[in-house]
Amino acid sequence: MLFDTHTHINVHQFKGEELETIKRARENQVTRMAVVGFDTETIRKTLELSSKHEGVYSIIGWHPTEAATYTDAVENWLLEELRADNVVAMGEMGLDYYWDSAPKSVQHDAFRRQIRVGKELKLPVSIHNREATEDTYRILKEEHAGDTGGIMHSFNLDTYWMEKFLDIGMHISLSGVVTFKNAPEVKEVAKHVPFEKLLVETDAPYLAPMPNRGKRNEPAYVKYVAEEVAKQRGTSFLDVADQTTQNALRLFNLED
Repeated sequence: MLFDTHTHINVHQFKGEELETIKRARENQVTRMAVVGFDTETIRKTLELSSKHEGVYSIIGWHPTEAATYTDAVENWLLEELRADNVVAMGEMGLDYYWDSAPKSVQHDAFRRQIRVGKELKLPVSIHNREATEDTYRILKEEHAGDTGGIMHSFNLDTYWMEKFLDIGMHISLSGVVTFKNAPEVKEVAKHVPFEKLLVETDAPYLAPMPNRGKRNEPAYVKYVAEEVAKQRGTSFLDVADQTTQNALRLFNLED
């Protein structure tokens, strides 16, 4: 019923607990999830998970905090792995000026190169943006990333930027942040984003929604995101679950 479009059950916080985590998700009406790999180790793990478990898909790319290690060899490896079964998108990629682990010019170059790879393979892109909104928007627009579609992952901006990213062909994915009392702008986004452009996610193990804020997040908790979105939109949980799942299936070119 629910599709968690961005989770990291491939990281060390879930080591040895992947099967139980997937089982709990299914018990909580999460029938599909996209596990995101962002460096060599996590990419290999997500490809393993998606090859073994029905309803588990892979998104793979190079995180902006790893941009300094994005080389021709990495890109060639990604080009091979992106053709694997159950890979539905490329990412997460983007810009991160908070951690500032690589010069902006290096981040920009890795970002542009990955967008071009995604377009070459006709894959949507999953975008990480932290304290770099204007440059993220500019690069996505200049590279025509919306031609193959994409996701503004864990969107935490206002409706002005929502409209800007929608205009260049992106989807808006809401995470547990929408449940936080101190996130009124994200609640407004939940109300106003076009229903056909809305996705839900956990970003597990991070950003656990209320009532589990501060704990380790996991895909089962995406139901709380959907419940809050339904509350903000004045519609039912079932409507949100169905619409966001259909949106994800369409974006990822999956058959229901």
